[in-house]
Amino acid sequence: MQVTETLSEGLKRGFTITIPAADLKTKQDARLKEVAASLKLPGFRPGKVPVTIARQRYGEGVRAEVLEQAVSEALRTTLDERGLRPAGQPQVDLVSGQEDADKDLEFKVETEILPDITVPDLSGLSLTRLKATASDEAIDKIVADIAKRQRTFETLEEDRPAVKGDVVSVDFVGKRDGVPFDGGTAEDVNVEIGGEGFIPGFAEQIEGMKPGEEKVITVTFPENYGAEELAGKEATFDIKVRELKKAVDAPIDDELAKKLGFETLEQLRDLVRKQVEGEYDQLSRLRIKRELLDALAAKTDFPAPGGMVDAEFNQIWQRVDADRKAGELDDEDKDKDEETLRSDYRKIAERRVKLGLLLAEIGRKNAITVTQDELARAMRAEAMRYQGQEQQVFQFFQNNPQAIESLRGPIFENKVVDYLIELAKVEDKEVTPEELSDIPPADI
Repeated sequence: MQVTETLSEGLKRGFTITIPAADLKTKQDARLKEVAASLKLPGFRPGKVPVTIARQRYGEGVRAEVLEQAVSEALRTTLDERGLRPAGQPQVDLVSGQEDADKDLEFKVETEILPDITVPDLSGLSLTRLKATASDEAIDKIVADIAKRQRTFETLEEDRPAVKGDVVSVDFVGKRDGVPFDGGTAEDVNVEIGGEGFIPGFAEQIEGMKPGEEKVITVTFPENYGAEELAGKEATFDIKVRELKKAVDAPIDDELAKKLGFETLEQLRDLVRKQVEGEYDQLSRLRIKRELLDALAAKTDFPAPGGMVDAEFNQIWQRVDADRKAGELDDEDKDKDEETLRSDYRKIAERRVKLGLLLAEIGRKNAITVTQDELARAMRAEAMRYQGQEQQVFQFFQNNPQAIESLRGPIFENKVVDYLIELAKVEDKEVTPEELSDIPPADI
């Protein structure tokens, strides 16, 4: 095999590789012998089919297989001998010899390689772990909201129009251009005047109606409405009021807790507190992870492979561009033009690629791996998100190994982050829940 380097520019490498025709013929003959030995043809004993017949029947297929394998092996050997690790799928172009068995096989290859990564000194790493405690007032509010969801409705016998705070039982038929649409018809639905949960303008137009009255109202569905065929569209609703009601909140006591499966109100409050503080712990981890990544980003001094940055940027930009066109950009982005947005998010893509490579190198040097048990737990957690379809999710993972690999990356990253936090000097700092939730943008 002859290898000539044709490109060495930054992280880009190119080679012209020639494999002698004689080497390919030797491999092809050996493969044809294996094929002949496995053939079962009438008139021949097992394993006694002549190679000439195997060549007649399968020669072209075997040559294609040998060429593909030879290219793959030659490319791997070329990169391994030079200590190069490709950053993506190398581009291979066959030049000659693929059709003429008497000619040497020549092909060109271009690839980006991973940079040399020196893990920075992490011995002086200092981090701050922000911590917040759930106050009694916050727990009271959540329990009050739970009690509100357990409220009952009493019919009012008063002959008066509905006012803010009342609950009205209505029948309705939703129509587009005079034709009822799917999911737009219901009976005996409770609508709170001034409450939330309905299309904007729906409950407001029922205010002032009395039991027995009918009315046609017009509303416009929000742009982000779940049903795409209705999002941003205008529709009418034929409304008929059945009853006027008032909401009666459930008392916050042990009876409320028992309705929800607890023995006492205190048990309910304890669970709420654990859930809230669990959310605070997640936010705390997010904050310290962000601080860690910012510190690592400041220490990265290697170039990022352009192809990896392009791929990461394209993935980010699909979401950003969709939000931009829908007018849903974050406050910090909404006044930026497209060129500025692209520049900012390309910097973010480059940061992500560099940090990913650095974390991978730290994990490799410290023998951090993802176990099969950890992958299995991640698959179970993913399946639990789809109640009633768990078996289909497991089947999907079994049939798509690349999907399993998509779970490996986050697990590996978190294990490396945990390792680095353990190495660092960490100071705990008590903050309010509002301060904990105010996560700053990443340093780019």
